[in-house]
Amino acid sequence: MTTTRVPVEELRALAERCLIAANTSEWNAQSVAKALVQADIDGQKGHGVVRVATYSAQSRTGKVDGHAKPKMTRTRPGSLMIDVANGFAFRAFELATEELPKLAHETGIAAAGFVRSHHAGALGQAVERLADAGMMAMMFANTPHAMTAWGGKRGVFGTNPIAFAAPRANGAPIIIDLALSQVVRGKILSAAQRGEPIPEGWANDAEGRPTTDAKAALKGTVLPIGGPKGAALALMVEILAGSLTGANQAFEATSLFDGEGNPPGIGQFLIAIDPGAFGGPAAAQKIELLASTIEADTGTRLPGASRRETREAAARDGVSIEDGLLASLNEMAQQTA
Repeated sequence: MTTTRVPVEELRALAERCLIAANTSEWNAQSVAKALVQADIDGQKGHGVVRVATYSAQSRTGKVDGHAKPKMTRTRPGSLMIDVANGFAFRAFELATEELPKLAHETGIAAAGFVRSHHAGALGQAVERLADAGMMAMMFANTPHAMTAWGGKRGVFGTNPIAFAAPRANGAPIIIDLALSQVVRGKILSAAQRGEPIPEGWANDAEGRPTTDAKAALKGTVLPIGGPKGAALALMVEILAGSLTGANQAFEATSLFDGEGNPPGIGQFLIAIDPGAFGGPAAAQKIELLASTIEADTGTRLPGASRRETREAAARDGVSIEDGLLASLNEMAQQTA
């Protein structure tokens, strides 16, 4: 497998052209491309430009409305509901991360629910923007069914990622971003596209049997982290992101990996917390004390700490992209909607 380093802006422009060629507005394509390339930069390849092909397929068929504009409604002093209108979710997240700090300064805690939404990508990006605005943040997202309830055989939960961010007084924010499955399905998709096997313990096939075949795994279910504990957390996320917002539950949602069927209509829930409303200046001091104590222990590293290094490297050297994927992107960019 050979790779090529592509300058960041060049890769963004290429992803934009692919999406525009697949009946996505320039306004949406810019936001989507930015989020996907950022995921690649941050090492989250399963949420990177590997998604351009499936996003484009969905925009071509209308499974996702590439021209949609999200609509935001303030439902209470500290709450927002955002109708993503079956479009790409990233513009909706941008709206929320701009508005929530204003509300949280007034109310202490503010939250936004997202309905008729699409793939959330790397959740860490949204919570990081809130941390950069001085907020602590949490985000929850449900995804199409990919994981069973503990002991079951039917996929009722998605990989259901969660993210958390906390600002630091003397450093980059702490960023936690993880799926509740052993692996995100994007990694399985990448393996399937390359024709490579996946490790044991990642997934079962459609019959509930353990498999290392990536294509069989995409038709089956992934396994939760921590066994029943992970499955319980996935239930929590399903309630917050799906039930609470009125979005489709995971078992009602169509796939994010093809252009067939109705829009997935999944949901997300984003919370912003103003530390000043609780511990005041002491909150920031306590976060910094905790972070510095962890860093002082040899061999440890705070979640999200490597982002600064990878971003500096990408700005300097470009983003590493597999040659096959790069060729595919260049071909898609030449197509017409």
